Amino acid sequence: MKQQTIAHILIDMKAATSEQIDAWQIEADQLSLPFEEYIQNNGLLSEEVFARVLAEKFSLPVYTSISEKYADPDLLAKVSLPFLRKNIVMPILVSGKVVLLTADPYHVQALDELALVVGQGSIAVAPRGIISEAINRYYPLEGAKEMIEELQDEQESINSAEGLGAISEEDILGMVSDAPIIKLVNHVLFQAVKRGASDVHVEPFEKEVRVRYRVDGVLYEIMTPPKRLQGAIASRIKVMSNLNIAEKRQPQDGRIQIKIADRAIDIRVSILPVSYGERVVMRLLDKSKTFGNLDQIGFSERDYKVVEQGMHQPNGILLLTGPTGSGKTSTLYSILGELNSSDVNIITVEDPVEYQMKGIGQVQVKEQVGLTFAAALRSILRQDPDIIMIGETRDQETAQIAIQSALTGHLVLSTLHTNSAAATITRLIDMGVEPFLIASSVTVVIAQRLVRRLCDQCKKEYQPPADILEQVGLTIEAAKKTKFYMAVGCEQCANLGYKGRLAVFEVMQMSNNVMHLTLARAETAQIQEQARKDGMNLLLEDGLRKAAMGLTTIDEVLSVSTLGQQV
Repeated sequence: MKQQTIAHILIDMKAATSEQIDAWQIEADQLSLPFEEYIQNNGLLSEEVFARVLAEKFSLPVYTSISEKYADPDLLAKVSLPFLRKNIVMPILVSGKVVLLTADPYHVQALDELALVVGQGSIAVAPRGIISEAINRYYPLEGAKEMIEELQDEQESINSAEGLGAISEEDILGMVSDAPIIKLVNHVLFQAVKRGASDVHVEPFEKEVRVRYRVDGVLYEIMTPPKRLQGAIASRIKVMSNLNIAEKRQPQDGRIQIKIADRAIDIRVSILPVSYGERVVMRLLDKSKTFGNLDQIGFSERDYKVVEQGMHQPNGILLLTGPTGSGKTSTLYSILGELNSSDVNIITVEDPVEYQMKGIGQVQVKEQVGLTFAAALRSILRQDPDIIMIGETRDQETAQIAIQSALTGHLVLSTLHTNSAAATITRLIDMGVEPFLIASSVTVVIAQRLVRRLCDQCKKEYQPPADILEQVGLTIEAAKKTKFYMAVGCEQCANLGYKGRLAVFEVMQMSNNVMHLTLARAETAQIQEQARKDGMNLLLEDGLRKAAMGLTTIDEVLSVSTLGQQV
């Protein structure tokens, strides 16, 4: 290869200037590295740009994404997973023809070996990250049906300790030769991560066992293994969670930390004895998850300004409210991410610590040894914090310490379970907190819910019926001026019509008027009415704004809020 050819391509693509290329060439020569290897190793170009450069050099097509329609399970199953991962290659089917994808066309030996296994095909280039992600996402584990059939013949090994196996640190995608019950549980977990499930339910009934995933807040039935396997499935999960296999009468809680497709997954396990066996619910937390910037999570312009103003005050309390699973923790982490810097000391008290954040001290509540929220808070105040995050304000003691912390010069972030922003004030008063303390410490209250996001590929414009419009306070004439969309369903969204979720918000500022109502112990309805006069939009109104933007549907908005909701 002539290095100047790559240089010409970079200049033609305007990916680098001649001055940059000269400097890179000098450094590559000093390190005795080929020019393109130096570029790749030092991340001087994005993976996509580098792939386009190589494709141009070798006159090959380039793929910047790999959809499910290209990933043929039978074709992938012919090649071992370690080989694909090691060499960053992948066979795909395009219009019935085999295409061998590679991140490095120079690696001819890997392409030759791949061709020997899957047959000859054309060669194409794709970014390394795209190929790796596609391998992890589409490489077929043994199908659930086949695994269950295999389990029928191995009942003896299922009931033995050897059949249940021990949890290891290796990636479960690589455990293709393990005992059938291990493969079945691994398959359930892998598919849950692949589909973006937040929870896995294993539910025993009189004649069957049902496995369901919660995806975007909705439960879907995935499989129904034979009834006689329920004990083995529960026992395998107990082994992975370091729980007592013999104990079947008491509830048990545990934790699993494993890798799935090279992603660290933390799984909280709850086992509850029910009429027909043990019910297992697993909450999946992706430790590699990152949180969006505060200006990208869906606040309106007014709400964003209010939140920004509240979080950058030197002291005070910023509260997030909403039911379990409404995204409060994610919003808190987004706020913490913006506040996190080397010149502030941030400490959190959480139960549990769901995600690790660099540069932040995170305390795990352990009530069995007396480390409650209140006890942890008292100790934290001696750690010279600037910002304190309390996972949940559960009782009067925690609320009192939080307020005292805010009044003594700390910024406090916390969550509370109420139905609306205005109801937070009356909830704190009901907890025994004096109104004058609330008025002088609370600065901003954010209520939020999660709604499903419409799939951009298949959403369809429509005119909502009159009864639906009436529920959201719109006339037919007003609705005609706005574009509303409905869910349809396509391959990209697994025929659900929705893909992912987004938050709708209600942001209340502690204005002078709201402060006076708080001191007067006013009812929630009065506080909400005043907050609206001060500029607050209700959850329903923010949801309608996002429905009009084509992000969600009116049905989804109505599922989390109603017209005139005041509690």
